[in-house]
Amino acid sequence: MSTQLPADSSLGPVRLRVADRARAGAWLERVLGLRALGSESELSRYGAANGDALVALREQSGLRRVPPRGLLGLYHYAILLPTRADLGRLLVHLDAIGERYGASDHLFSEAIYLTDPDGITVEVYADRPRERWVYSDGNIVGTLDPLDADGLERAAGDSRWLGMPAGARMGHVHFYIGDLAVAERFYLRGLGFAASTRLIPGALFVAAGGYHHHVGLNVWAAQQPISSAADSGLDAWSLVIPSTQERAAVAARLSEQGVALERVGSATLARDAWGITVRITPE
Repeated sequence: MSTQLPADSSLGPVRLRVADRARAGAWLERVLGLRALGSESELSRYGAANGDALVALREQSGLRRVPPRGLLGLYHYAILLPTRADLGRLLVHLDAIGERYGASDHLFSEAIYLTDPDGITVEVYADRPRERWVYSDGNIVGTLDPLDADGLERAAGDSRWLGMPAGARMGHVHFYIGDLAVAERFYLRGLGFAASTRLIPGALFVAAGGYHHHVGLNVWAAQQPISSAADSGLDAWSLVIPSTQERAAVAARLSEQGVALERVGSATLARDAWGITVRITPE
């Protein structure tokens, strides 16, 4: 059996802890156009037009807002839109409601960045076709160029943003960590991702199936403390591996590293050196 994740591996919803679930949910609906999908136990779920869940919120009163310089843990979660036109429609929508955002052209994708009421950063992006991605010595080349806002608006045409479209999915997660070598042991040799690029200073991007990245790792905030249970942030991210055998192989690799595993329903939970929790699930 391969020591790398199968190509059909993907990401599922992120679970966030927030100080005020109603406030956070209202922001997801108003700004991102996510739909409320109902609540189970302590989690409120939000997703796309077809009912696919993307974000789950857990309220914990008194949580601290994520500081502007960040904490070791979640840097951002990123929702992938089906088309460039969808991203253009979102851009027009954000301008119309007066929501502040950052933006960048990464060469392999175009991205918009937003900050929610708890200080959690969200990226919403659209990929360029894979045949247009650029490589150097086996590494995918990324940039931080200005976003072509005019081009995106033209791509949107006369249609308007009607909320998170069907087909939107969790594209990647990006973490602040303290040591790339330690992270590589967990994410590459443990989970089984492959390195997609090492060209960005202080960062490592990893993926399954030749994607540009399912997980980004960087040491840009290595001097910051680890996100704690008293901070707003990430409870867990989801790695979806349909094959029972492949999930067992991941669990075995992590166990060999001494990583403690926890079984919760159909999911296996594991934590990296900074307490970042992954839920390894079949769907």
